[in-house]
Amino acid sequence: MHMTQPALDLVIAALERIREKSNRAPRASRTALAQLQAADLATVSVVTTADLSEGLSPLGQQLKAARNKADLLTAVRERVGACTKCAHLACSRTQTVFGVGNPDADLMFIGETANADEDQQGEPFVRHAGQLLAKILKTMNFAREDVYIANILKCRPDMPAGSFGNRPPTPTEMQTCRPYLLEQIDIIQPSVLVALGAVAVEGLLGTRATMRELRGRWHIYNSIPLMITYHPAYLLRNQAPSEKRKVWEDMLQVLERLERPISDRQRNYFL
Repeated sequence: MHMTQPALDLVIAALERIREKSNRAPRASRTALAQLQAADLATVSVVTTADLSEGLSPLGQQLKAARNKADLLTAVRERVGACTKCAHLACSRTQTVFGVGNPDADLMFIGETANADEDQQGEPFVRHAGQLLAKILKTMNFAREDVYIANILKCRPDMPAGSFGNRPPTPTEMQTCRPYLLEQIDIIQPSVLVALGAVAVEGLLGTRATMRELRGRWHIYNSIPLMITYHPAYLLRNQAPSEKRKVWEDMLQVLERLERPISDRQRNYFL
């Protein structure tokens, strides 16, 4: 460990004060522990989930936590941007597609992989699928900036020369990229996760099943409630009102789990 002794003494003393003044023992995420082991205290953004600065107001603590999360995500983003673990993807991509949104979000959406538009813009869910997701969020009384959105795969899967369209990621590609997503989840610590599409489910849980079997009920990922629903691209291909209603019913369950107020208009809504 590179931490200097005075810095280590400071951390220990702060943790002891937290233990004495709180009924809840201090906790540190895996990401925070890794940061402690890899750097001096001066470069560590988050040490524990409790704020070590006793003089901050509750709002100040929330703002500091949000900034710390943003710093941690930036560090992961930089590693993703330089990643060459999948050499064929590193050669073919325009840029990586890391994720966007509020680092302190209660709600996090997980998509599948970048398409050609996302590869060009560097953001997940752009153009038609992104517009539909934005519509869903608006009807839930969320803005895109309120939530966090990330993909299973941070690169667009390469295509054979002369071919068009997109291909799904392979199990090996998903397994290789999965640790980056887990770091994002660990840093953000959302109250609810939503997996959009079967590929997102396979990449996150390692489970292969039909959406008919998976959606409409709660799952758990690392103690976080997980709702599985159709990808917006599926709804663009299948315009049946019954399919759109299924997605909205899943989102109503998400709102209930987040303890958000639901109006009669929302309950009766069809996408």
